[in-house]
Amino acid sequence: MLRIHFTEADLRQITVAPVPNALLEAALSVRYLRTGPTGMVRSRPGLTQWRSKIVRSLAPRAGVLLDLDPRQGGLLDFFFQLSTPTLHDGVERAAATPARELADEIAFLDSRARESEKLRELADGTTRGRQILAGDTLRYFDSTLAPLWPQMQATAVADRALRAETLLRGGVDAMLATLVPTWHWQSPTWHIPSHCDPTDLYLGGHGLILIPSYFALGPMYGHRPGEPWTLTYPLHTDEQPTHAADTLGPLLGRTRAAVLASLRRPATTTETADHVGISLPSASQHTTVLRKAGLITTTRTGTAVLHTLTPLGTALLRNDIARPGS
Repeated sequence: MLRIHFTEADLRQITVAPVPNALLEAALSVRYLRTGPTGMVRSRPGLTQWRSKIVRSLAPRAGVLLDLDPRQGGLLDFFFQLSTPTLHDGVERAAATPARELADEIAFLDSRARESEKLRELADGTTRGRQILAGDTLRYFDSTLAPLWPQMQATAVADRALRAETLLRGGVDAMLATLVPTWHWQSPTWHIPSHCDPTDLYLGGHGLILIPSYFALGPMYGHRPGEPWTLTYPLHTDEQPTHAADTLGPLLGRTRAAVLASLRRPATTTETADHVGISLPSASQHTTVLRKAGLITTTRTGTAVLHTLTPLGTALLRNDIARPGS
């Protein structure tokens, strides 16, 4: 569990980056191509087909990036150039990592990877090793990730619009409460599930930049002196199935299933009623039942309330999507 503690100054200094970080997405996409779809990334449109076209040629495409992907999980620190969103700037900063840090990072890899000539060069901090890192990363992006980049940017734009809309309607509390279904906001602390040991992160008035990620499965954070903290979060997936009322109707009732499906995007009770085409009292009744069943959560935002899917509600709808013949 990661617990992020905010001061009032931090809450006034939260921003959302407009696009994913190109260098980080390159490293994470290599992980996705190597291991296959999992978690929220599984539901991204077109990714399965993209992977099927590329996975057999991953080694020559990725070059040294494939060896730099730790098999035990995590990513090497020099890929986290989160304050520099553009690819060339990020690659330049990564390649300029001090030699001692490069050696420490590469020592984290398994013995097979460490024995490669390219990684020995990089661990020694040689000019050739740094050129290999930069060149292989740029070539991988151009040959493999660039065709997907417009889709990634479009998804980020939609996600940013959703966050802005939530912020305008419900303030910072609503945005933090709805950013990721499994992340729990209990002011002034954000409780975020992670595979790491329990960690308490105190922002200390430096503020926070939220960085959307197309391939991230969980939170990744960092901080450089004199800059705000950065936190990477998985982009919202806007799924649009058409059969929720039909397949979930026998379980929930057709109207209640439609209400649940409409909350893929957080909404107030009034918006839910308008979207589903039911009365306000009916929408209130259905959301109350869904909340008691653990399928949605409700956050008060001034005079209104904002309903959001819980992980259980999301899982129920995803099962609906995946069911053959639905």
